[in-house]
Amino acid sequence: MAQRSRIAAILGPTNTGKTHYAIERMLAHKTGIIGLPLRLLAREVYDKIVMARGPSVVALVTGEERIVPPRAKYWVCTVEAMPEGMGTDFAAIDEIQLCADPERGHVFTDRLLRMRGTNETLFMGSDTMRGPIGALVPGVEFLRRDRMSQLTYTGSKKISRLQARSAIVGFSVDNVYAIAELLRRQKGGAAVVMGALSPRTRNAQVELYQNGEVDYLVATDAIGMGLNLDIDHVAFSSLTKFDGRRMRPLAPNELAQIAGRAGRGMSNGTFGVTGEAPPLSEDVVDAICNHRFTPIKKLNWRNADLSFGTIDALIHSLEASPKNELLVKAREADDLMALKALSNQAEVRARASSAPSVKLLWDVCRVPDFRGISHAEHASLLDVIYGHLHERGTLPEDFVARQVNRLDRTDGDIDTLSKRLSYIRTWTYVAQRNGWVSDEMHWRDTTRAVEDRLSDALHERLTQRFVDRRTSVLLRRLKQKEALLAEVNDKGEVTVEGEFVGKLEGFRFRQDKDATGQEAKTLKAASVQALQPHFHLRADRFYNAPDTEIDFTEQGGLMWGDQAVGKLEKGDDPLKPRAVAFVDDEAGPDVAQKVQRRLQHFIDRKVASLFEPLLNIQRDETLTGLAKGFGYRMVEAMGVVARAEVADDVKALDQDARGTLRKHGIRFGQFTIFMPLLLKPAPTRLRLVLWSLNNGLDVFPEAPPPGLVTVPAQADTPAEHHTVSGYRAAGARAIRIDMLERLADMVRSENSRAGFEASADMLSITGLTLDQFADLMGGLGYRAEKGERAKVKPVDAVVSTDGAPEADADAPVMDVAAEADAAPAQPEADTSATQEPTPEFEDAETPTGEAADGDTGGPEMEVFYTFTWGGNQKRGNARRDGQNAPRGDHKGKGGKGKPKGGKRGGPRDNAQGGRKFEARPPKKEKAIDPDNPFAAALMGLKDKG
Repeated sequence: MAQRSRIAAILGPTNTGKTHYAIERMLAHKTGIIGLPLRLLAREVYDKIVMARGPSVVALVTGEERIVPPRAKYWVCTVEAMPEGMGTDFAAIDEIQLCADPERGHVFTDRLLRMRGTNETLFMGSDTMRGPIGALVPGVEFLRRDRMSQLTYTGSKKISRLQARSAIVGFSVDNVYAIAELLRRQKGGAAVVMGALSPRTRNAQVELYQNGEVDYLVATDAIGMGLNLDIDHVAFSSLTKFDGRRMRPLAPNELAQIAGRAGRGMSNGTFGVTGEAPPLSEDVVDAICNHRFTPIKKLNWRNADLSFGTIDALIHSLEASPKNELLVKAREADDLMALKALSNQAEVRARASSAPSVKLLWDVCRVPDFRGISHAEHASLLDVIYGHLHERGTLPEDFVARQVNRLDRTDGDIDTLSKRLSYIRTWTYVAQRNGWVSDEMHWRDTTRAVEDRLSDALHERLTQRFVDRRTSVLLRRLKQKEALLAEVNDKGEVTVEGEFVGKLEGFRFRQDKDATGQEAKTLKAASVQALQPHFHLRADRFYNAPDTEIDFTEQGGLMWGDQAVGKLEKGDDPLKPRAVAFVDDEAGPDVAQKVQRRLQHFIDRKVASLFEPLLNIQRDETLTGLAKGFGYRMVEAMGVVARAEVADDVKALDQDARGTLRKHGIRFGQFTIFMPLLLKPAPTRLRLVLWSLNNGLDVFPEAPPPGLVTVPAQADTPAEHHTVSGYRAAGARAIRIDMLERLADMVRSENSRAGFEASADMLSITGLTLDQFADLMGGLGYRAEKGERAKVKPVDAVVSTDGAPEADADAPVMDVAAEADAAPAQPEADTSATQEPTPEFEDAETPTGEAADGDTGGPEMEVFYTFTWGGNQKRGNARRDGQNAPRGDHKGKGGKGKPKGGKRGGPRDNAQGGRKFEARPPKKEKAIDPDNPFAAALMGLKDKG
């Protein structure tokens, strides 16, 4: 029977179907076992055989995973985990060239020498193993398999210029992460595959690449061990690696093993270098492309015939030297280092006093150092495990539970989760050992569940960090040249194929600010394509929107709701501004024209509505001569002009012309010529914008808050800004021009030469305190003299017989209706400061007219101001400012008169200091201007004359 057993070596380069051939041969037998170099590859092969034969007959045995159904016929294992003495019909070892590996070579060499199937044995690997296999395995049959596709060298390329479906190979975790981060920014992301990943994480990452969600794969040299991926190009980011002891250059056959992953099946592949890796030499390129490498001369070996009598005997047997010249003693492995470290401890030596206890110690030392912290730390953990196993036979439940539970956490970053995964792999390995835990199924399931949760969390973190799903999805759809689906929510947020790409503000797309480089270009391209129909639909909706949805800002912007859609620019006519639409070029000229037309219609209608009185002047054909010229002057001033600027024009107007202009709503005031209808808030706001546009201002003055009679007057604000706003600066405040004219009417009836005090009506219509009013009058050209006097209290009045105080005959009577009409809609200042409140008496029994307890009995004082016209020295300036001095001051001598008597404002008769008029040389009489503030007095004098 043994002589008829077939032993064959299937040798050749990558992509020759060697592993596929071995699977077919194993399934041709009733039973079989196959050893693979990586548990990732073992899981891949296991899944294939399960698909062919079902899970009930397929077993999977690795260091951290053990699936053994009762009727198992086909065993898929990692090489280290292959059980001995199975006696299966078929046996196979993949990647047999790893016999020369410094770390794991001795295990592959042992399988080459001792693993056999009863009917057939296969060794798959590189041609470089032909010599050693032929010398060590009698009767072996060699089968040469050629590569199914061509492999070509393409030289050096930048990572940003690598073609899609490329794998970039790094040889350290930091290098892999750095490359993946760069690919995320420039290409939308990359999948990450490393040997240290759990099979679950690795498979999830590979799926990202295989299904086309990302076009790039960043991996360690683990992909060279038989992993079958759809790779078109392999790029080396480095040509050196750390082999556990030192940094060394990669041999040509190692480079070929990795480069051979490019091109699967009949598809040709390419390879090259990238990053800081230097170009490959011509000899190395030729060796890789033509599969010619230096044959392997020596195989690593370690004695498999171990002695368990004592610890020293075990160590001695492990350090035995080979007798065959083709074999070399393997360097000291981690398990032997752990055994030597534990052998130095007296307690361990005392426990390992028999062959079974030494055998148990060796089994414990073979627990892999997944954590990779340090040999001392690993030995310390093994010491604890051995102590429990030797003392109790199994590990305590609470001890294992503590170790596993502290790792059952999915929070943290990639490094934290990777560290927890390496730790849980230790306990997964321990749970797989027969007899080490009391409830094997429970702990195998528990540790596997924890590893799965950590694997899923690690996959999620890797994807979050190294995959920009948004860019990768959009790139894939753009390449497929399919119509992209965009959605815009009520907040203007734009999603394309479910991925957020930016915001649509009016008709301008604002791309996500987080996107940079290639990602930004991809977003722009995808967004423009997807938003085309949205631009047209939005333009149609805007064109049909009512004017109530559109508005202008005080700086000339045009808004549609809360979105800026355009701005106003100076036009050929001050009342005909030009609307400019904010529309992206990508939206197209049709959308831009439609938006611009709608905005122009809006502003034209707004001007026509709010400035109707001005437009009526333009359209009035009955206006002729001076009246027509003055009307156009008012149109140019947009309905408000200081009288001083048009004083000569006003004098030139006859009564008929003025009457015609009054019919258009023009009022000839003492200080300002204005149209009251245009002083309302809406026309004022628009007038400021149009005036600013016409004067080329960069920053437009803002309209005062509606309803205020006076507002603060900034010292650096030009007077024309106040005028256009409908106000006139006077002192620290500016007063609305219509209220200023009402105040002028009140002052006109006062004796400004002798002096007068502010009446309640004056304070009421201005909404100012007495001090503020005094400052205002000073700004209008009046002098204000401050004084104090005893205040007349209500309790000092004569009490009538029925208890009501008698009225003061000299007190001025205030027209309540007039005061209410003159009061501002929103008084700015608290006018109560001008009056003292009526005192309240705490002691109700205090007789009238007598001081209460604690009262000094002195008179209470009040502040008052006497206002007189500024005099001749200011009259010229006042006239230039459009101010006409009160009639009583024209012939006065300084206006230094003061109030006399108790009546506020002083005597108003002409008994003393009466008005005097002198005759002038005869001249042609001129009609009296009814708008002249002194018209009434002049008419009276004329009648008396």
